[in-house]
Amino acid sequence: MDAKIVWLFIFVILYWSYCIFWGIKGALSAKTASDYFIAGRSISLWVFVLAATATSFSGWTFMGHPGLLYRDGFQYAYASFYAITIPFTGVIFLKRQWMIGKRFGFITPGEMLATYFKSDIVRILVVLVALVFSVPYLGVQLRASGFLFNVLTDNMLSIDVGMWLLSAVVIIYVASGGLRAVAYVDTMQAILLAVGIVAIGIIALYYVGGWTNLNEGIAALAQIDEKRTPDGYSHYIAIPGVIQFVSNGPNAIGGAWTGIMVLTYMFALMGIQSAPAFSMWAFSNNSPKPFAPQQVWASSFVIGLILFVFTAMQGLGSHFLGADLKFLAAHPELVNNVMGEGLNGIDLMASEGQQGMLVPQLIRLIADAAPWLVGILSVCALAAMQSTGAAYMSTAGGMLTRDILKRYLMPNASHGQQKFWGRMGVVVIVLSALAVATVATDALVLLGGLAVAYGFQMWPALIAICWWPFLTRQGIIIGLIAGLIAVTMTENLGAQVFGLLGMEPLWGRWPLTIHSAGWGIIFNLGLAVIISAITQNKEGLEYRMTFHNFLHEHAALPDAKKSLIPIAWIITLVWFFFGIGPGAVIGNWIFGDPNNPVTWIFGMPSIWAWQLLWWALGVFMMWFLAYYMEMSTVPSKEIVALHEDIGDVHLDVDKP
Repeated sequence: MDAKIVWLFIFVILYWSYCIFWGIKGALSAKTASDYFIAGRSISLWVFVLAATATSFSGWTFMGHPGLLYRDGFQYAYASFYAITIPFTGVIFLKRQWMIGKRFGFITPGEMLATYFKSDIVRILVVLVALVFSVPYLGVQLRASGFLFNVLTDNMLSIDVGMWLLSAVVIIYVASGGLRAVAYVDTMQAILLAVGIVAIGIIALYYVGGWTNLNEGIAALAQIDEKRTPDGYSHYIAIPGVIQFVSNGPNAIGGAWTGIMVLTYMFALMGIQSAPAFSMWAFSNNSPKPFAPQQVWASSFVIGLILFVFTAMQGLGSHFLGADLKFLAAHPELVNNVMGEGLNGIDLMASEGQQGMLVPQLIRLIADAAPWLVGILSVCALAAMQSTGAAYMSTAGGMLTRDILKRYLMPNASHGQQKFWGRMGVVVIVLSALAVATVATDALVLLGGLAVAYGFQMWPALIAICWWPFLTRQGIIIGLIAGLIAVTMTENLGAQVFGLLGMEPLWGRWPLTIHSAGWGIIFNLGLAVIISAITQNKEGLEYRMTFHNFLHEHAALPDAKKSLIPIAWIITLVWFFFGIGPGAVIGNWIFGDPNNPVTWIFGMPSIWAWQLLWWALGVFMMWFLAYYMEMSTVPSKEIVALHEDIGDVHLDVDKP
């Protein structure tokens, strides 16, 4: 057997043993439903910092992100700003959700929102969002893990076998230990994810021949690029304007990643921390103390730096390692053709959807020199793919148990019964994800993209309970339903809906180069505000104010800082506009003419320098909001819980 395969199995077995150990340990410590579903609200600072980071940045970051960077260049690299926009959602909502959960004893977001809005319909919608998020998102991770095993074992294990093997181990430790096991395994997974991306980036840069060769290669790549933006720039080093008025975004001239597309795509990825699973992560902490370091330093700073530097090395560098046959033919003197043999003549630029092969091929480059490192990097990739999936399995199982079973079928369920059905919920979620990953292979990436856009539709409901009592039950319900429909109809799935209705599609995917998450929130929040204005009543507002009065008492800014609120708004809006919005078009040329590498001020394309600048400014923005404006710090006044034994509390939607 090949040495790299032997090392692969050795490290995978060691890693899986670690996972199962925490599953057993978590099961032994889970005495109550609260212990099992939200780790008894006792997750410590560094466990949350690492676990939440691992949950936020999935196997897609490790496996898929470099491939799209390879295909679309630096216009897609704006997606790396999700290192900031994902935890930005946490800055807005996590601390206040934690306070409400601690005060009223909520275990799931369905309980929280159903109690706040006095509506079981809201509860059902939250569970629905959790399921449509978790199942396809998990399916993507499981399928990718099977693909990784297939490539690295030289087809010894098929994609389906690798996928089912991973699933079996994940079920064992997640179902056994609950969220506590997930959290402790995620701490290791966060470290492996970061180390793996950095290591593969260094490998790519080494074979390219260093930083100077990388930028020389990018300049040459841009010169021969036939895909040009409306301004005549290579699509690799420029975005194609602010917006394009096309009915199908992917068909936009020069690429889909206009300024407005980047902005609304960031909205979609913000759905990761507004999805119901992250509400349960908030509830699981014994204090909000971990929120700020996770949001500012672990995510925005560390992961941001890794994505903008090391992932860029992987994606762009691979053009100069033999993956791009067109570039190899045009500039053989700039290519170190070390990937050609592994790719067997496949041109990743010519083969649509083949970019997922990029990272496994980069790992294989060191198979002869360091087969043990292949095993370690394979485990890094496996951990990255497993990190997000495990959290969504656990939390979705908890919501099925608490919001469906306990609410409607077994209102007096004991702790033991809740834990049992929670474990059954995990099994159901994983089997559903496996079914989707096995049957709907062609639609899997599409469904994964829909998942995060659906998660973002929770924003208005979270705005309502955390910040704005104006929004009513009717407004939130109608808005959320409309948002989910708008997301569906502005993805490829919408064309199929038109077909079922016997109609020609009126538009394609991402019309006007606006991502489906953007279309969803336009309808969602717009209708929520309009309907709320119509359905206001004094009694309902007074009830909602019991929550907001509590938040105001415990989370209000000190008087000395209230004058800074307008400045915080300005900093945030400016960053969103210029960093990841329409103003990002300035980055195409401000640090040098894209068509003339001699003018590149920093020796790199202007767009790359612009992204690094706004990444640094984004870290400052996050520090200012999370720490200085106290949006993620510990409340100065202690939160007194109204319920001690939250595992057996049966929450009534008519009583807070």
